[in-house]
Amino acid sequence: MKNMNQLMKQAKKMQEEMMKAQEALGEKTVEGSAGGGAVTVVANGHKQIQSVVIRPEAVDPDDVEMLQDLVLTAVNDALKKVDDLVAGELSKYTRGFNMPGLF
Repeated sequence: MKNMNQLMKQAKKMQEEMMKAQEALGEKTVEGSAGGGAVTVVANGHKQIQSVVIRPEAVDPDDVEMLQDLVLTAVNDALKKVDDLVAGELSKYTRGFNMPGLF
């Protein structure tokens, strides 16, 4: 029973540390881009888009579809980087745990 109490304390501590880490992720940002930087998207660790920058040379009224593709690619790039950031940050707390569906 003593080991169970100790395990529960460790689990609670890990949970508190993970909550703090998740909160801190909201303050971290990543940048995704497309078209050699023609479109740049900044997202935070909570997958919220913070800004979209489109350089004037990327705007061609005759080719709106290209600009749409660049924006889409830049957003997806930023979100992929957020996933990598989150996985890296939270893996500090989940090492050694293999719980399918949770991590």
